[in-house]
Amino acid sequence: MTVSLNEIRDAAARLKGVINPTPIIVDERLSATIGAKAYLKAECLQRAGSFKLRGAYNTISQLSDDEKSRGVVTGSAGNHAQAVALAAKLHNIKATIVLPEFAPLTKVVSTRSFGAEAILHGKTFDEAVDYSRELAKKHGYIYVHAFDDERVIAGQGTMGLEIADALPDVKTVLVGIGGGGMISGIAIAIKSLLTGVRVIGVQAENVSSVLPSLEAGHPVESPFKPTIADGIAVKRPGEVTLPIIRDLVDEVVTVTEEEFAAGVYHCVQNAHIVVEGAGAAGVAALLSKKVKVAGNDVVCAVLAGGNIDGNLLARVLEQVMVRQGRYVVFKLLVLDRPGSLATLLDRVAESGANVIEVNHQRAIWLAPLGYTGIEMILEVRDERHGREVNKYLEDAGYHVEREGQGDWEE
Repeated sequence: MTVSLNEIRDAAARLKGVINPTPIIVDERLSATIGAKAYLKAECLQRAGSFKLRGAYNTISQLSDDEKSRGVVTGSAGNHAQAVALAAKLHNIKATIVLPEFAPLTKVVSTRSFGAEAILHGKTFDEAVDYSRELAKKHGYIYVHAFDDERVIAGQGTMGLEIADALPDVKTVLVGIGGGGMISGIAIAIKSLLTGVRVIGVQAENVSSVLPSLEAGHPVESPFKPTIADGIAVKRPGEVTLPIIRDLVDEVVTVTEEEFAAGVYHCVQNAHIVVEGAGAAGVAALLSKKVKVAGNDVVCAVLAGGNIDGNLLARVLEQVMVRQGRYVVFKLLVLDRPGSLATLLDRVAESGANVIEVNHQRAIWLAPLGYTGIEMILEVRDERHGREVNKYLEDAGYHVEREGQGDWEE
């Protein structure tokens, strides 16, 4: 094994007083949904917004004075960027961070707020990493890898120590996988301390490199498609991490974009915790029944990060509400005369629905002369209530067409 339990314990000693002791909380709603006792490791509450500070700080703290004087550099999808920036600030050294051009704005701003130089380069994490490697060679910076480094893995493994200590009877631990540093460290710690524990890895279906890499016996690059789980959008697992995953991870599952969105929604609505797409990986896998659990199981999902852009969070929540039938879109016609819209809105209010948005359409819809097309977005209690509102308006004399969710080609 490339990383030992003692190295993880040494990392925990270095991190004492530096990291937040993130809580492990019971998720009653998720427990009821999966039929087992569900816990969430709220690492999204960590300094810099994710678990990444553990590995970055553990690595930088072990650099020599000469290495520190040269400064550090890394490529990152965003969370590692912030972690390296903060760790460098805490050690009073220069940090240069390369992020993909389309990295979430909140992650770019946060990285710069810690005093690091943030450079946007490349369309993917891997392209950002390649450019950061060039900068390391050109300027003599020390490279701090996001996952494929024993010191990083040991730092991330401290979460495994905390989970084992708080949940000694845990049976299943779910961890998102990008390059594999987090799940490698957690698996080493958990499997060293507890018996009979399954460690399940969760990848984005749009960027899933671990399963084909395990099948090939070496890291292979997967095709890349956009994903809201940008924190684990890594096209190729590490040379160090893949053998650990092969030996210690019991199963790897993939999650769709809609399932990630449902996981984010669940955490916000039911657990009252803000997470990013990658941070909701374990919850998404449980909600979508990708992982089988027994009724007496104790399950822990790691909420790895909470660095989600506010605009994306709003879109995710709204889209899930549409899919759950909480938002409905109705199209109908009213007479083009004063008071017609007010009468319609009165009927909507009587039905118990809340108006989110109303649009008039005349020529574009080719509405019959003398009529106006109305498109309404309504908030309802659930799908059943939405159907009741539809019927209420029909009974009031309106012909209502309910808009579907679309069938988009990607």
